[in-house]
Amino acid sequence: MSEKLIVRVTGLTKDFDLGKIVVKVLKGIDLEIESGKYISIMGPSGSGKSTLFNMIGGLDKPTQGKVFIDEVDIAQLDAYELAWLRCRKIGYIFQTFNLIPVMTALENVTLPMTFAGTPGEEAVSRGMKLLSQVGLVGRHEHKPAELSGGQQQRVAVARALANNPAIILADEPTGNLDLSTGEEIISLLKQLSQEEGTTVISATHDFKMLNVSDQVIWIRDGRVDKIQERADLEIHTGGMSS
Repeated sequence: MSEKLIVRVTGLTKDFDLGKIVVKVLKGIDLEIESGKYISIMGPSGSGKSTLFNMIGGLDKPTQGKVFIDEVDIAQLDAYELAWLRCRKIGYIFQTFNLIPVMTALENVTLPMTFAGTPGEEAVSRGMKLLSQVGLVGRHEHKPAELSGGQQQRVAVARALANNPAIILADEPTGNLDLSTGEEIISLLKQLSQEEGTTVISATHDFKMLNVSDQVIWIRDGRVDKIQERADLEIHTGGMSS
């Protein structure tokens, strides 16, 4: 029996109108992503991987084509329904952490639960558990400025998991971290993927991501160049051959 599909993309195109010229960023992408997999979307700068990532996350709308999350066509959702889906089905992790500076680590983590209507005590209890899960016991009252980059990204991972999403979208999650901290965050995401059954989709330049990926989707010039399964990847330190 085949795995359940969590993301399905058909005929996806995206054009950006820059006045005198139209830039075609995505040129017809078809993709299927199975539930519970750790997926890396890789490609050079300007290849369209971040644009594809934003389409899957409902953060931008395609020019043509469809994106299905759990077989729901997200283009057909109104603003309220899309906000509901993003709040409950998808957790986001950004390269720049995007934590709220005036809030503590715990408050940052519980914020999505507040939006989802989780009662206060339950949100605090789950928030503390998530901070413990990402290795931040005793740091719950610290504000982002009082935390290292790696610790801030751990708060962001905990926040992404707040509403027990089906999908975590991680946009260059190691981009602002040093080598060893980046490796810790990658291992943490892989562990959470395995333990929670969460689908992790990461847009990345980081070849260390290949070590934990079940599948790598290579994007080049707005199209899917190739899709490689874990068994087909030959990984070497500092790079890769296929």
